[in-house]
Amino acid sequence: MDNKTFSKKLEKRTKNFAVKIIRLSTTLPNTPEGRVIRNQITKSGTSIGANYREANRARSRADFKNKIKICESEASETQFWIEVITEIKWLPWEKLKSDYDECSELLALFTVVGKKR
Repeated sequence: MDNKTFSKKLEKRTKNFAVKIIRLSTTLPNTPEGRVIRNQITKSGTSIGANYREANRARSRADFKNKIKICESEASETQFWIEVITEIKWLPWEKLKSDYDECSELLALFTVVGKKR
């Protein structure tokens, strides 16, 4: 697969992930704590795709690498919030596992992409 095809597929994948995270966030409790975590996971989970799209339009190699590092960081933060949601038992692991796994795969991809260029 060439770089352009890979990039378009990953853009779509990260956008789909953002939608899944938004849907997940709507299931969190409407408490002060729930709203904080809802806001945090929504910001980090949607930022992955937004920053990847920006990376693909980077002005330089350094700009690209910087945006990819942000994608890595946001994916890691999203994993953290999924772990917190599980540990406080707001949602069962079975409901969160596929989102966590997808986030792990995205994190791994961005780690590799960041090292290649």
